[in-house]
Amino acid sequence: MQIAQYLKALAAQALHALYGIETDAAQVTINETKPEFEGDYTIVLFQYVKQARKSPEAMGQEMGAWMLANSEENLTAFNVIKGFLNLNVADAYWIHFLENHYQPDYGRHAGNGKKVMVEYSSPNTNKPLHLGHLRNNFLGWSIAELYKWNGYDVRKTCIVNDRGVHICKSMLAWQKFGNGATPESTGTKGDHLVGDFYVQFENALRKEAAPLQEQLLAGESIAALDEATATKATLLFQKLQEAGLPAEKKAEITDELKDIARNATTLMQEVRQMLLKWEQGDEETVNIWRMMNGWVYAGFDTTYNRIGSDFQTIYYESETYLLGKQYVDEGLAKGVFYKKEDGSVWIDLTAEGLDEKLVLRKDGTSVYITQDIGLAKRKYEDYPMEQSIYVIGDEQNYHMHVLQLICKKLGMPFADGIHHLSYGMVDLPTGRMKSREGTVVDADDLCDEMEKVAAVKTEELGKVEGFAQEELQQLYHTLGLGALKFFLLRVDPKKRMVFNPEESIDFHGFTGPFVQYSFARIQSALRKASWEQPTAPATLAADTVLQPLEKQLIVLLEQFPQVLHNACAEMNPSLVAIYAFTLASQFNSFYARHSITKAENESARQLRLHICALTAHVIQNSMQVLGIAVPARM
Repeated sequence: MQIAQYLKALAAQALHALYGIETDAAQVTINETKPEFEGDYTIVLFQYVKQARKSPEAMGQEMGAWMLANSEENLTAFNVIKGFLNLNVADAYWIHFLENHYQPDYGRHAGNGKKVMVEYSSPNTNKPLHLGHLRNNFLGWSIAELYKWNGYDVRKTCIVNDRGVHICKSMLAWQKFGNGATPESTGTKGDHLVGDFYVQFENALRKEAAPLQEQLLAGESIAALDEATATKATLLFQKLQEAGLPAEKKAEITDELKDIARNATTLMQEVRQMLLKWEQGDEETVNIWRMMNGWVYAGFDTTYNRIGSDFQTIYYESETYLLGKQYVDEGLAKGVFYKKEDGSVWIDLTAEGLDEKLVLRKDGTSVYITQDIGLAKRKYEDYPMEQSIYVIGDEQNYHMHVLQLICKKLGMPFADGIHHLSYGMVDLPTGRMKSREGTVVDADDLCDEMEKVAAVKTEELGKVEGFAQEELQQLYHTLGLGALKFFLLRVDPKKRMVFNPEESIDFHGFTGPFVQYSFARIQSALRKASWEQPTAPATLAADTVLQPLEKQLIVLLEQFPQVLHNACAEMNPSLVAIYAFTLASQFNSFYARHSITKAENESARQLRLHICALTAHVIQNSMQVLGIAVPARM
């Protein structure tokens, strides 16, 4: 039990003993004492003053005296400022903590037997992984690691979107423009080659669609449109001519007309025909699909290995897209769904503040929500878990809300455990990325760039002496990838963010390299002191008086398990990144002020060595939770 939890429990006991107030210790508000006041932790009393029928000052004095007397000498003093009770924790407590927490895995919680599934990455097989995928992968992997450190059994999964119109676009482009190209014949990584064909298709489509778009935007008809679509286009054009139409609505209608034109091209007709052939099992089409997806999977594996992403189970949409239809029949029987006159099946969610949602088309084919219901059930059958976490961008907030509502209404046992970890998109300083226009930043290219920047920064600082070339390359990889991961994880997942490569690798800022360098600095100090990792609790001088910076660092180290708990509960790895940076900064202040080799006496030397060793463990563990390696020297 950390000291903060101990003090909350002690405060709850005091409230009961002094005033008969029954309260859960978890409800007691406790904060670190502000630097301008004396004390280590502060209990907030305002919420109990009315029940105690005491003034805040009187209540604080009585509570402080009771807690001091009953603290088993863990408290040495208290003071009261208005409704705040400031408590001083005994140096002996911090010394005892340091003596007994020497294990490298400090912070890891005991197993609780509960299961969690984390789904992340979820790429399409028509392009390589890009910057947006990196934030997704880093978040998913880190969330899984947080749950592991908090005692859960975790399974990491991925759903690969390997079928559909977008996949057929790359396939058709390869047929039309590829001339039999392969990764081997072109010297191109497989996922990049397929992505190039996707961009080629979009360029060709844009060229073919342009004159058709001009016609529709001029109010002219297009011969390729069926009657219903032509009528829709006419109505949209008429709407576009209305006076006083807001600019946002104009843009929306214009985009809709452009999409109608795109879908009227011969290229899109060929793509739809190719998808139909795939669904019918046409041998030539399926062979091209398997071949090109095989190129992409090989490329994905290379990238995943490079960035440290892995999965226990991979699901493929081509194998799951027919799932869920049986639950439509069950839902109809239960009255959860209803059928319209045209045969399509819907669910009415207006009572939940949403709208009506299609779950089965009139021709009997499923939609994405139907597939996702089926896949959710399949995942639960494969791994019965208490929580199923989906790491998906915030543009899918509505879809995920609907998925959970439908699963609940169907009475599925896993429904309450569904959690959408919704995160914001990543932009560049130059603006938003667009796959269709080929303006995305490929993950591989970004990793290459980060390693180059790491090399330049390291060499500028003169930190390359004594390294063999192979060691330097590994160091640049560790620093570059560490900078990338830390920068993307240091921001609350819910927030949209801008990624700046140069800023991310600054050795003196709120960055991964700063934390990595601090770890290497500790390792250097421990090597100089010939430190050996203890195998049993230490015995430090009982009468040791802690210096302010020593105590501040130990206090911060003691909080690490709670930081992991909070980050897991909030599904927010940025709490760990902030903590790691704070700890590294605090250590550097301590190290600049207090010498180890020239300590005042052997007791002070041993104390500081134990502080250094535990700080190194905690920095390493914090960064491990973020998926970041720390070099022993740099």
